[in-house]
Amino acid sequence: MTNGAENSIALRGRGVSKTFRRASGEPVRALNDVSLEVRHGTLTALVGPDGAGKTTLIRLVAGLMPIDAGALTVLGLDVGKFPQQVQDQIGYMPQKFGLYEDLSVQENLDLYADLHGISAARRAETYPRLMEMTALGRFTERLAGKLSGGMKQKLGLACTLVSAPELLLLDEPTVGVDPLSRRELWDIIMQLVARENLTVLLSTSYLDEAERCGQVVVMHRGKALATGSPDEISRIAADRAFLADPPAGRKAREFQARLLDRADIVDAVPAGGQVRFVRSESAGAISGREHDGDEIFSGAKVRATAPRFEDGFMILLQRTGAPREAVGAMTLTAAVEGERNGVAVEVRDLVRQFGSFIAVNHINFEVARGEIFGLLGPNGAGKTTTFRMLCGLLPASSGTLRVAGMDLRRARASARQRIGYVAQKFSLYGQLTVAENLEFFASAYSLRGGKKEARIDWAVRQFDLGEFIDLASGELPGGFKQRLAMAAALLHEPELLFLDEPTSGADPLARREFWRRITALAEQGVTVVVTTHFMEEAEYCDRIAIMDAGRVLAQGTPAEIRAHARSDARPEPNMEDAFIAVVETARAEDAQRGAA
Repeated sequence: MTNGAENSIALRGRGVSKTFRRASGEPVRALNDVSLEVRHGTLTALVGPDGAGKTTLIRLVAGLMPIDAGALTVLGLDVGKFPQQVQDQIGYMPQKFGLYEDLSVQENLDLYADLHGISAARRAETYPRLMEMTALGRFTERLAGKLSGGMKQKLGLACTLVSAPELLLLDEPTVGVDPLSRRELWDIIMQLVARENLTVLLSTSYLDEAERCGQVVVMHRGKALATGSPDEISRIAADRAFLADPPAGRKAREFQARLLDRADIVDAVPAGGQVRFVRSESAGAISGREHDGDEIFSGAKVRATAPRFEDGFMILLQRTGAPREAVGAMTLTAAVEGERNGVAVEVRDLVRQFGSFIAVNHINFEVARGEIFGLLGPNGAGKTTTFRMLCGLLPASSGTLRVAGMDLRRARASARQRIGYVAQKFSLYGQLTVAENLEFFASAYSLRGGKKEARIDWAVRQFDLGEFIDLASGELPGGFKQRLAMAAALLHEPELLFLDEPTSGADPLARREFWRRITALAEQGVTVVVTTHFMEEAEYCDRIAIMDAGRVLAQGTPAEIRAHARSDARPEPNMEDAFIAVVETARAEDAQRGAA
């Protein structure tokens, strides 16, 4: 008979290991002697860089693969011996949940209920609760393919919960989801844990999400570096976290980039016009005084700040001894010429209709040469449609659209030669190798002979793709897929770069690396227009526009956008606060007008 302590454990792993083999036969150790415990009625997060082993661990817990070594018990069952019994008691929502897009919301629910053998009586009891929880009750007849990204995730979660599982496994449930939908998903998850005592194990790329959990497992290259509460992980960075006002005349992102290049700095990010940075454990103490003799800190005002989970996470990664890649040396063959304050993108009264649906509704904005401009908005706001028009991939229905001085309604082909575009989803050829993809895109951009060879060599060096040069691009780790997409987009040395959610699903290290490169490009005159659902990334932008329902709701500098959420209760709002305030205010006003 098991004791009470044993009964409280929903999941226990001891020395779990798993090895895969690439097509070449080379072994890859996905998990290496991982141990963890998850108690009933708790919320546990797995966090770590790409390739850390998070998805592999969740799939082992779900009984989808056998472990190679160690022991893994789920809900009191040896998952290796009884995978089907385990699967009958759990809910598993993978990164790409299998909704049937040509079926309605109701039909998807019914299909998953049929698969689990759910009786009509149980459906009558369960469906209303799921519809209320996910706010999908008004959309039961809508096709799943017509739902927004956030609504699809909520439907996927409802389908996963239809069998009333004892353990819920969620693999990156908020990837590609806007801040409003992300908040709604987390409200559901917290409700499941607090009110229904459900046990939840999830992986996430958002470190602020990990702070909501009772327990966090920090993983790296198949190993568990630390397990504890978010506060315990945060305390690893005690006396190491600081805020700095950049020296006069220097942008926060430029100051952040210089700090990130230093060996004694573990991490640095723009934060509300300031820079938050973390000193390495081997570095000396820092005071609030200006740093005599230190050129980078000269003129900066530095003060200590309370550590957060992300700070402790970065220190744990540094302890592994893995070298942090220096990306600050990225340089163009020649800086982009042109008047720095000239207009690179001009959008006037731009409209795009698909039949009777207006995807982009009379929007206006300008982007200066060498500027980083952020286009933010919920899923379905019209950002990607706007991007496709800006890149000459989709004609406008009406309005004025000029890019690099060219009217895109008349000279789309000519303008595309001066534009680089990284699509929302990995859009290169997965069966071609890295080298073959670069060869193809260089030829597509009319590069020939020595020029072509020189540009491909530049791309391989700048993005450190050499070790993967003969690997099929579909087999690349997520961060390197992003590098390859960026490399292909820059082969022809464009003066404008359009990036549509380029860091979606990327881990924190890959996002830092990405933005270090973007900062370097902007400093050399490249104009960058970017969409992102990571609101902290908006702090890298010179200016921002927030869209919803095809309209621009607000635009300005990050400081001007944050001011939309400032109140007595929230005197220093962050960008996510501002985003939600702008969108919710506009929607409330629309609802009032509709009711009048």
